[in-house]
Amino acid sequence: MNAMLLVLAPLQWLNDLAGRIGRVLSVAAIAIMVLVILVQVFFRYVLNNALPWPDEAARFMMLWLTGLMAPVAFRQGGMVAITSVIEGLPRPVFAAISLLLLLLSLTVLLVAFQLGMKHVNSGWLFSSSSLKVPLFLIGMKSVKIKLAWMYMSMFTGVCLMILVNIELIIRSVVAALGGADRLRPVPVLGQKAAGAE
Repeated sequence: MNAMLLVLAPLQWLNDLAGRIGRVLSVAAIAIMVLVILVQVFFRYVLNNALPWPDEAARFMMLWLTGLMAPVAFRQGGMVAITSVIEGLPRPVFAAISLLLLLLSLTVLLVAFQLGMKHVNSGWLFSSSSLKVPLFLIGMKSVKIKLAWMYMSMFTGVCLMILVNIELIIRSVVAALGGADRLRPVPVLGQKAAGAE
């Protein structure tokens, strides 16, 4: 169990850091998304001259928001689940089923990792229809953004979810071996740690 706790400590630290960074970037992404949508509404309905890029820019921000926050939700138990049946089972059976579901989730995530890598690689072949890097602001020609940058959001989310899943598996095994009291709680973003002033 000590070896598992040694592996768990840096993994928890990494997932804590990724969660904090993901939260900050997600807040920025949602703010940009709202701003871009408001700009489009103004241009479309007030000026009667819709811009070509805001819809795709908003979708870009939404995908990154999802990719960065899905691992946080997974780690904190915020994913949609039907648990009423297994929660009524005896504690050892509940723990075994939970561990089995985490192993199944890891299998799905590993398949998603392989597919996601192929999808990102194909994204370098295609450019966005309307999103461009505005290099004209510094006297250069604007360049269309490659779709791989958009596809990378889900791939990043899957990679982070794999790390979270491994952490949850180790935590489940440690708890099943009687070491639940040696596990620190998963921090909830936006709340101070227990005992913090």
